Amino acid sequence: MSVKRLGFFTRLLDDAPARERYRLATEQIVHAERHGFDSAWVAQHHFHRDEGGLPSPLPFLAYVAARTSTIRLGTGIIILPMEDPVRTAEDTVVVDLLSGGRLEVGLGTGATPETFLAFGLDKEQRTAIFADKLESLLEAWGGAALGHDRNRLYPEAGTLADRVWHATFSAVGAERIGKAGAGLMLSRTQPRSPGNPQATLPEIQHPIVDAYLANLPRGAAPRIMASRSLFVADSRQEALRHAEHGLNRVLDRFIASGHQIADRSLPGLIKTLDTHVGTPEDVVASLAADTVLPRVTDIVFQVHSVDPPHSLTLRSIELTAQEVAPALGWRGRDPLAEQRELPRQPAGANTVQA
Repeated sequence: MSVKRLGFFTRLLDDAPARERYRLATEQIVHAERHGFDSAWVAQHHFHRDEGGLPSPLPFLAYVAARTSTIRLGTGIIILPMEDPVRTAEDTVVVDLLSGGRLEVGLGTGATPETFLAFGLDKEQRTAIFADKLESLLEAWGGAALGHDRNRLYPEAGTLADRVWHATFSAVGAERIGKAGAGLMLSRTQPRSPGNPQATLPEIQHPIVDAYLANLPRGAAPRIMASRSLFVADSRQEALRHAEHGLNRVLDRFIASGHQIADRSLPGLIKTLDTHVGTPEDVVASLAADTVLPRVTDIVFQVHSVDPPHSLTLRSIELTAQEVAPALGWRGRDPLAEQRELPRQPAGANTVQA
């Protein structure tokens, strides 16, 4: 197994008011950069505080960009059917410029049924709406006329179209993503089908990866991201105590989303919800059984749905970078050395660059 890039993902779910959630998530991303992580990703959720704390990921990433210098910053995901594609094109370009070209744009269709009602949308039409808006977004990034020949995107998008990722749960979706030459985003867990409730996550996701690779344009480099739930602690007892509290807290939500929970013991929940938890040694052994990981280019870890206190999230980030990721073949960069190597801007120069 050789992980090329290591990422940190957050849905901004710390048990705190929204402003404090944003402060804590920023601190976690800065901490990840300090420990050599290659990327950080934030999710977009509307209305439901227990599903996610961030309806507007791009303003948040602009804020984080000002407090970081090397870590790549990604949306995981923007719910494109609920967005205006031209405004999305403009906002992503501005954030990319402010971050020095560090933005990665993850897109998806969304899933929470009632959320679509607030935007006047039919959830059953989300795939078709996504396709239409994706076409408009790519046209805007590509410099096409937008309603009038004088209306063209400014600032220009540069290479943003080459940094698009799409999320999917299915091989059909992966086929579409492969044909588009976009990056593939794999979920941390997926509901099992009634016909095969004991299927492992790799058994579900290998066909998705196969479909993606089979449909990539010739010569296109694959970009495959696997998100995984991971909580690493200094002791197994501490890790399991927080896992028991966190996983039981969200159990009803997982059941409502289609997960079949036959075994409600802690080992059963850890297995069914595809969670890797324990000491570094425990987690390395658990991840070694995930046969999808050798096929990915990026592995992105999140502490959901254990959701430990903030201090333990920071410690999990440290242990992941110091012990877990190197055992998976990751060779971390030296962020301090990279900062020393950044070119100095001449006095009066514009420091915003693509």
